Amino acid sequence: MKKIQVLVAALTALTGSVTVVPAAVAQTYPTRAIRVIVPFAPGGSTDIIARLVTQRMSQELGQPVVVENKAGAGGAIGAAEGARAAPDGYTLSVATVSTMAVLPACRPKDLPYNPIKDFAPVTNFANTANVISVNPKFPAKDFKGFVEELKKNPGKYSYGSSGTCSVLHLFGEAFKMATGTDIVHVPYKGAGPALADAVGGQVEILFDNLPSSMNQIQAGKLRALAVAWPKRIDNLKDVPTLAEVGYPQLNQPVWYGLLAPAGTPKEIITKLRDAVVVALKDPNVVKILEEQGSLASGNTPEEFAAEIKAQYDWAKDVVVKQKIELN
Repeated sequence: MKKIQVLVAALTALTGSVTVVPAAVAQTYPTRAIRVIVPFAPGGSTDIIARLVTQRMSQELGQPVVVENKAGAGGAIGAAEGARAAPDGYTLSVATVSTMAVLPACRPKDLPYNPIKDFAPVTNFANTANVISVNPKFPAKDFKGFVEELKKNPGKYSYGSSGTCSVLHLFGEAFKMATGTDIVHVPYKGAGPALADAVGGQVEILFDNLPSSMNQIQAGKLRALAVAWPKRIDNLKDVPTLAEVGYPQLNQPVWYGLLAPAGTPKEIITKLRDAVVVALKDPNVVKILEEQGSLASGNTPEEFAAEIKAQYDWAKDVVVKQKIELN
């Protein structure tokens, strides 16, 4: 350690800056608070999950982990700031399907970051189910009848999403491609207004994250037809997965994970990931995640990188085939 300190001092004297040996950094990291950028407003699923996991991480790391919300441009503002941060482990960001796949697919020329090259994935915090639901007045009672009704009446029905080129918009368009149906997209400024209009009957169909729709489904104000999840949801035992009804290509949950800027030393990535794994084994964290309709992950950086790339490729395919444009 003394030799490393002497080397650092010599480099500082010569260049006025410090080049730190990664192994030496990892021995003491972190020595101060860590900032985590959430690229959306407070109160949503991304914010709730990020705060829950990072609070427990801070206990493991011995330093505060402070969440900072940087909303705007569909998550691009916060994601871009995370990409530009110094690769020292003290500014991290939260990845979502929207910021790492959908936005890059919809804005290939003017997005201020590259989702593959500009980040070092740490781990996936959690996966969350998607759901296809309808207003209770919709004539079909199950998924098979739903698809049959849509095929008999092309262009008659409409679906709401959280906005043009949102992950829920692409979910709806992927559904149209897979089923060969024609339904009209109605974009809203967020999932909340789309949910309200689906309950009110202004749109008949809703593609949504399950946590935001669950209360209305359980109250009978929406009828869930299928979920994108590995197995049936405990609170919705009568609702099949999309794989069960013959559409495994649609059976993709959304995820929320942790990113460091590209170039962050591997030793720091490992220490961060280890802290997340401990947090995700905490019974209280697991309980709250499950109440949110989410399931803890904690996979390896390589596995999370593969998830990001696969979702990015999926989003690009849907955008191109459906000729989606973000105006």
